[in-house]
Amino acid sequence: MFGSKRGVIVAGVIVAGASLLLAGCSSSKSLSGTSSTSSKTAITVGSAAFPENVVLGNIYGQALAANGFTVSYKLGIGQRAAYIPALEKGEVNLIPEYSGSILDFLSKSATANKPADVNAALAKALPKGLTALTPSSAADSDSINVTPAFAKANSLVSIADLKNLKSFTLAANPEFQTRPDGIKGLQSVYGLNNINFKAINDSGGPATLKALLANTVQAADIYSTTPSILQNNLVTLTDPNSLFASQEVVPIVSTSKVSAKLQSVLNKVSAALTTKDLLEFNTETSDPANPINPINVAKNWLAKANLF
Repeated sequence: MFGSKRGVIVAGVIVAGASLLLAGCSSSKSLSGTSSTSSKTAITVGSAAFPENVVLGNIYGQALAANGFTVSYKLGIGQRAAYIPALEKGEVNLIPEYSGSILDFLSKSATANKPADVNAALAKALPKGLTALTPSSAADSDSINVTPAFAKANSLVSIADLKNLKSFTLAANPEFQTRPDGIKGLQSVYGLNNINFKAINDSGGPATLKALLANTVQAADIYSTTPSILQNNLVTLTDPNSLFASQEVVPIVSTSKVSAKLQSVLNKVSAALTTKDLLEFNTETSDPANPINPINVAKNWLAKANLF
């Protein structure tokens, strides 16, 4: 599942986002100037330690603050082994998560892939005292990408359409060749017995992109919110049979803080978020010429969404 991705964040994103993460990590003080955590409306927002998740933490936090909640932040905490215990202890009350990945972390025997199945399994797997709110359609997951020219020439829209090719070469990390949702999954779920596999060990990074653009490979497994997809107008093929586990953005919150108002605010945000937004967040925070602070990326998105 998704844990295989975010266990090791692509190096370029870490380097580009490091200073921004420090700027987005914050403060024990709330936006209203108090650090009280006793009230149901006092919310401490946390995040994992990569730019996209820090932006999401800021988006949810700023939306709550705009609706009268007292918000403080503990962003850039680290990986799940650090922030899930913090959630359970009430040191943080909200973390933006990814449905399949958090399910995989909590239940090693989980096999759900489709969004509804993942969400149902997640609700059962969460520790006592934690609640998963309504997930967003925005997702950060494995995705099969092709160039615009190749997609047009071969009428490619979904992964299933690749079956119409005589053969093609697909690039991915070496383990993709043996993963259940890798080559084996493409064969069993989509009937793709026409794949030549090329191992490129950079998690859909520069070497993979170079091979794709040069037509050395015709398709590549690139994580769905990688900036190069947007920058090069790559075509992400749809996954109608849910080969890749659902990785929808989902707020995990302290059950003690859940109220009708909190759910209303966070559900509006989640409903408005798209995978393209996540792509843009990563592009903006990793721009080598003019990286934007996650706080401002969040502020700009909320203003554009005109939710509150």
